[in-house]
Amino acid sequence: MPVIDAWMQHPTLRHSNHEMFESLRRWTGRGLLEEPLPVKATVAAMAAADVEIGLSAAWYGPQGPLITNDEVAEFVAQSEGRLRGVAGADLTRPVQAVRELRRAVDELGFVALRIVPWLWQLPPTDRLYYPLYAACVDLGVPFCTQVGHTGPLRPSETGRPIPYIDQVALDFPELTIVCGHIGYPWTTEMIAVADKHANVCIDTSAYTARRYPSELVDYLRGRGRRKVLFGTNYPMITPGQALEHLSELRLDEETTELFLSGNARRIFNL
Repeated sequence: MPVIDAWMQHPTLRHSNHEMFESLRRWTGRGLLEEPLPVKATVAAMAAADVEIGLSAAWYGPQGPLITNDEVAEFVAQSEGRLRGVAGADLTRPVQAVRELRRAVDELGFVALRIVPWLWQLPPTDRLYYPLYAACVDLGVPFCTQVGHTGPLRPSETGRPIPYIDQVALDFPELTIVCGHIGYPWTTEMIAVADKHANVCIDTSAYTARRYPSELVDYLRGRGRRKVLFGTNYPMITPGQALEHLSELRLDEETTELFLSGNARRIFNL
């Protein structure tokens, strides 16, 4: 069954070796990269787990980009058709950020915008996000963001689904919002927000299948089958690692297809 990875990134050295990811390196046992990771290594990791498409994101933060949109476009070009670009933007320059998002979508063919709130230490309700939300609606692309606690060494407050995602969805009912990293320890809140708002979804990135909270698994098996997308947070977790215990979730065939690819194909217009 084909798979779409809704949250991953092909890293640069600036990204992988950043000091804030020391906690992730400690958890995974991975050291610093000594040289850039070849795109062919990412393609091989995807192919080993039947990942047809990976949504590879740029990373922009207050100290500058860790992965630029143009670097992502180059990775996409080298990926043998397996990667699609997800844009980043500089929140502190809203006019320039909107122009860059439009360039990424219209000229580079990117399929979404991703902002990581803890990186900016600004919640998704901050006014600096709002021009980008309007642009996403206008361009017809989803807004992807992180929910839940922050694994890297940064504060976690910005990852609360309530009040932040709830308020954004109220202010922009036409905006599709894909909330990555499940929302733990506020998973129940995240499910409530996804239930409340037609255009709010959840992706499972940063967790292997055996670590999904039980309330999320119950949601996925039932009323949330069209609301939950598979993601990895590669290269922190490979697709093979993320999917290793998928059978233990006891999903029926329709739910499995929606979870692994169908929902992402619909939401990102792939």
